[in-house]
Amino acid sequence: MTIEQKKRDIALVVDDSPETLRLLTDALDGAGMTVMVALDGSSAMRIVDQITPDIVLLDAVMPGMDGFETCKRLKRDAGLDGVPIIFMTGLAETEHIVRGLEAGGVDYVTKPIVVEEMLARIRVHLANARMTQSARAALDVSGRYLLAVDGSGALLWATPQAQRLLFDTLGDAADNFVLTDPTPQWLEQAQKGKAGSKTATVALFPGDEQLRLQYMGKLGPDEFLLRLAKDTSGDMPAEFSSELGLTTREGEVLSWLSKGKTNRDIAQILGLSPRTVDKHLEQIYSKLGVDNRTAAATIAVRAKQRKS
Repeated sequence: MTIEQKKRDIALVVDDSPETLRLLTDALDGAGMTVMVALDGSSAMRIVDQITPDIVLLDAVMPGMDGFETCKRLKRDAGLDGVPIIFMTGLAETEHIVRGLEAGGVDYVTKPIVVEEMLARIRVHLANARMTQSARAALDVSGRYLLAVDGSGALLWATPQAQRLLFDTLGDAADNFVLTDPTPQWLEQAQKGKAGSKTATVALFPGDEQLRLQYMGKLGPDEFLLRLAKDTSGDMPAEFSSELGLTTREGEVLSWLSKGKTNRDIAQILGLSPRTVDKHLEQIYSKLGVDNRTAAATIAVRAKQRKS
C-alpha cells in the first residue's frame, strides 16, 4: 500500500527567453512543481484554455502581446482572477512594476532572477491564494448574500446566493454589475468608521425593486466585502421592536413573518442564511412566549394596529 502523493502545484512560465525558461523550469521542477511553458501571451491563453495553473510567472516585455496585456486577458478572459501572477522585469524598469500591479499582478521579481527569492515569493503567494480560496469556499456554502467590489464599485465576486438575488432583481443587467456613485465615497467613509456609515444601507440599483448594501469590511488592498439584501425600508421600526422586547433584527424578521413570508423568503430579503433566520425565530418565540409562527404573527399584527 502506497501513500498518495501530494498534488503538485502547476506553474505557468511565460517568457520569450530560452535562458530564463531553462532556469525557471529546472528550479520549479526541483521544488516539486509541474511546469508549463509559453513563449508568448497567445500561447499562454491557449494553455489556460486546457488547464488552470496555480501560479503564473510572466515576463513584462515580450514581442507581440506584452506581459501587461497578457495579464489583463488572463484575469478577464481566462477567469484566473484567483490565480497569482508574478511579473518578471528588468531592474531599472520601475514603470513596468507599476503597470504590472495595475494589470492584476500580485508581485514582481527583477532580472537577472535569483532563484531562492523567486521560490520564496511563490510559496507566499500560493499560500495566500489557498487561504483566499478556502475563505471564499466557506462563504459560498454558508448561505450568505455576500459580494465583493473594488474601489470603483466593480463586482469582483459574489456568493451563489448573492448572484441569484442580483439576477432575480436586475435580470440581464446583473452580468455587467457595477455600483454607481457615490460608491467610492461611501466605501471611504465606511473604512474610516464615520458615524452610521458601516451599518447604513445604500440603494444603488435600478428597477422597481431596489437592493441595499451593507459594508462588512475590507478584504484586500482594493477588495471590499458587502452584504446584499432587498430594500426593507418599510420594516418594523426600532421602537416597535423595543416595545416587544426584541432586537432590531428580530423585529425585522417578525415583521416579514407577519406578512406571510417563509423562512427562505425572509433570508433572501434580509441577506441572511436560512439557519440564521431559524435562530432568530427561536429567540422571538421565546421572548413573546409563543411556540409557533401563527401566534407570533398575531402579536405582531396587533402591535402594528396599536401603532397605527
